Amino acid sequence: MTTQPTTKGTGVFFGIVAAIGGIMGIWAFATLMTGLASVNWQISEMARQFLVATGNLQEYETLVDYYTHIKGVEYLIAVAFFAAFPVFYKSLNPKEEAPATSK
Repeated sequence: MTTQPTTKGTGVFFGIVAAIGGIMGIWAFATLMTGLASVNWQISEMARQFLVATGNLQEYETLVDYYTHIKGVEYLIAVAFFAAFPVFYKSLNPKEEAPATSK
């Protein structure tokens, strides 16, 4: 007599995770629809309000303030590339091992 492994626990776990994901998806959809309804169904206005609320969109007093902000962002992007490029280069060109020499 052979016994088959039971996968009931896996099915229950998958069901719970699927239910939680479904609930979160319904909540996200309801939140999106409520937000769009509050701005008269204008996606661009909703995006603008989100950017203002998170501090990513600001009004600057002078051109110098705006330019300073842009240069700061540019420097952050440059540092990110300086950090990421060596990792990318090493992944493309793995180090070759030296051939063994016999004496």
